[in-house]
Amino acid sequence: MTEITAGTVLPARRTEVTLVTSDGLTLVGELALPLGRPPVATLICLHPLPTHGGMMDSHVQRKAANRLPALADLAVFRFNTRGTASPRGRSEGEFGGGETERHDVAAAIGFCADADLPRLWLFGWSFGSEIALKWGNDPDIEGAILLSPPLRRASDSDLDAWAASGKPLLALVPELDDYLQPPEARSRFARVPQAEVVGVNGAKHLWVGERFVRVVLDEIVRRVNPAAWPLPTHWKD
Repeated sequence: MTEITAGTVLPARRTEVTLVTSDGLTLVGELALPLGRPPVATLICLHPLPTHGGMMDSHVQRKAANRLPALADLAVFRFNTRGTASPRGRSEGEFGGGETERHDVAAAIGFCADADLPRLWLFGWSFGSEIALKWGNDPDIEGAILLSPPLRRASDSDLDAWAASGKPLLALVPELDDYLQPPEARSRFARVPQAEVVGVNGAKHLWVGERFVRVVLDEIVRRVNPAAWPLPTHWKD
């Protein structure tokens, strides 16, 4: 048995993907699937702010793709929003401040739906949580997981729309977040009756440290595929 660490990449079927948005831009991404069996659910990852280094390889979402297909039978789809670059490549276009990214979110959801991937969940981190709330309340989406949600771009009307949808929202909020800490998060999300706010002691906005990554991935799996929870800390070679 080998301990799962920050650099662990577990077996999966990984495919490079390109998306074309409704406004004509080509976006680059990757789909990771369990080996030898179908996924039970799907995470669509929406990355942090690209003007501050966010991209599809931002560490928590990269580790989700590296681990969760093998550990929890999840499909994990990551992509670069418009104007964002990573080792996978650069998506066309320019950063749209969370507005024109509506086309990117729609393209990602459409790709996963057209691929007949099961039970689509959004997994948005920081800026990604904002565009999940603003543009991800789609009939094909089962629910959303929000990591370090700043709630700056997303408005109360966006929250009200999620409340009306009845779809589950899980907000994972660091105790020491730079933008929105658990007490204020509970107040803001109170207008969404089905929303669950989980404060994480000692965590910061960027979730640096393996113990915090494990908290995030465990909380995701506990909601999306509880049969695979809790996640193991070791992998049988």
